Amino acid sequence: MKLAILIPAYNEEKSIGQVLDSLPQKIAGVDKIDCIVVNDGSADQTAEIAKNKGAKVISHWFNRGLGGALGTGFEYVKNHDYDGKSGYDCLITFDADGQHNPLDIETVIKPILEKKADVCVGSRFLTFEGHMPWYRRIGLTGMNIITFLLFLVWTTDSQSGMRAFSRNAIEKIQIKTNKMEVSSEFFYEINNKNLKYTEAPIKAIYSEYSLSKGQKNINAFNILAKLIFKRFFSK
Repeated sequence: MKLAILIPAYNEEKSIGQVLDSLPQKIAGVDKIDCIVVNDGSADQTAEIAKNKGAKVISHWFNRGLGGALGTGFEYVKNHDYDGKSGYDCLITFDADGQHNPLDIETVIKPILEKKADVCVGSRFLTFEGHMPWYRRIGLTGMNIITFLLFLVWTTDSQSGMRAFSRNAIEKIQIKTNKMEVSSEFFYEINNKNLKYTEAPIKAIYSEYSLSKGQKNINAFNILAKLIFKRFFSK
């Protein structure tokens, strides 16, 4: 069983090294773990630090956004192993800002390894740990409702950055958005491709730095407009 840990990163030199150092070297049921960093047009030392830590680094010439970075990562994982041969069996996305607890990777990937789901999202709403700011909780709840109304998949944490995918999901999911709306686009794909979905509890680690990097409530209207277009006008 080969696992790819996909980390989209934009100007994350302050955190990317520590994040990579924190990732597990062994997971029960997994034979090989590779880390893939998509350097999304960073103007700092993100790519160099990631390479020095042993990660496979794929770089964009300019900043495309979260969706663009995840789309590039998915295409790579579909077609390559770390040595350029066969594809990976499973994939987990992981934020570069230090918000995720690496110990939660095993929890989120467990339903995939046990073949109980094609997609498992790590939900910050299934645990009371992590001290999510009230304004972030309100914004995320609103996005959960919007995601359900548009894509008919209920989730307690539609904007979570920690998600695990089976090989079946890796092959079927097609990411077409470039920005933050990609988080809800995954649920369009789950519904459209008839993928089995579940959630697992995770603990978020909030710091001044990670909060400065997160999605802002003010972006909700822009994201909503793009999701409506995705739902009713995109094929």
